[in-house]
Amino acid sequence: MKKGNNLSVGLVTIVFCALLHLSACGGGGNGGNDGGSASSSSIGGTTVTTTSCSAIYASGLTLVTGADNAAPPNLAKPTKGQTFKDPVYGTCVVRLTDHANEPPVGFARNDYSRRQAFNADNTKILIYALDGNWHLYDAATYAWIKQLSGPAGDAEPQWHPTNPDILYYIPTNGGLALNELNVAANQTRVVGNFANRLPWATAAHVWTKSEGSPSKDARYWGFMVDDVNWTSLGAFTWDMQTDTILGTMNFNGNRPDNVSMSPTGNYIIVSWLDGTWSYTRDFSSRTLVNAVVEHADIALDMNGDDAYVAVDYQTGWVISVNLRTGVRTNIFEVYPNGTATAFHFSGKAYNRPGWALMSAYADYGAAGRQWLHRKVYAVELKANPRIYHLAHHHVDPYSGQYWDEPHASVNRDFTKIMFTSNWNAGNIDVDAYMIELPAGAIPASN
Repeated sequence: MKKGNNLSVGLVTIVFCALLHLSACGGGGNGGNDGGSASSSSIGGTTVTTTSCSAIYASGLTLVTGADNAAPPNLAKPTKGQTFKDPVYGTCVVRLTDHANEPPVGFARNDYSRRQAFNADNTKILIYALDGNWHLYDAATYAWIKQLSGPAGDAEPQWHPTNPDILYYIPTNGGLALNELNVAANQTRVVGNFANRLPWATAAHVWTKSEGSPSKDARYWGFMVDDVNWTSLGAFTWDMQTDTILGTMNFNGNRPDNVSMSPTGNYIIVSWLDGTWSYTRDFSSRTLVNAVVEHADIALDMNGDDAYVAVDYQTGWVISVNLRTGVRTNIFEVYPNGTATAFHFSGKAYNRPGWALMSAYADYGAAGRQWLHRKVYAVELKANPRIYHLAHHHVDPYSGQYWDEPHASVNRDFTKIMFTSNWNAGNIDVDAYMIELPAGAIPASN
């Protein structure tokens, strides 16, 4: 689980997530090489091609599928803006940030797997720094643009689904509002004011506990509510279009791990430590989704239904649960040859329904590295799925520190993937990296 706190700028508290089933959880840079010319160089003893992504894919791309267990390549840490062809999987990878020489302090990373890093037209990228500040990068040139004014700490920023300049966020360290920031004009306004509208007299904070998202059209939102001492009070759903509170539910002090709306907006998911439940928007009915809470996200399946995608360590499967029908599908087993690993999920590729992105890290077991370990891959949400290997993330060895986790996140079209890496350094000296895929590289699910 991501264990979010509302972190004050300059007073960032590093929060660690438990692994596996023990969940508890400037100026512009160097720019990318977009010239189309290619050159070969030796990186860490392996010859790679440094070029533009368009040149890398000029002869096409055949993604590696199935239970591939190729070893991670021995690559030295790339320089900022260095775009190269992954020696194992043939994909285009680039190092996006260099926090040692750019404004982000401490590290520069993708915030979380369940958070959309890319804006609506894939031109801008959201980057989080250790001091709690949020930064904007150019997705084409990889240049640092600016530090954002407004969101700070655990502000839970969410990009507008169609307007590339609009970012939503909640107040730092709590508040009863949802703000809208125009990142181009640097203008902020309140779009949701929940003061004196909720059934809890002591309500002081609204948030999702760092893992939630609105519906894919940003119309429907779900929040949990805390008092000034961060005692959990309840949850509510809200229709942004009509500015209407749709439903509320009391928690009676029993704090869930997180809440989130489903992509369709038909359900709010409340993940308690003793089980994950799907509620209708008005909280009039509920359905048990999974008996425990684990790392998960909510995607769309091939039919456009909401699909809760998670690892279930109790049964030993990655699962997908259709929230409309309740049908549970076992996707693949997670304990090959007695080994184990941790996963994060990103279901944000709403324009490519039927797929989710997974990043695996922190594997262990006497049998050693298995096909599903230490990499980023696309997984089809069905039994006997197609699995496409995208890149090794080079978080090896994993330090055990939360900020070291790769937290790979996919854009809406499944053409850009963000991940975080210490590049084999074994500490939280991390930067953000991006995998770029040609349009249609991840096929339609059927």
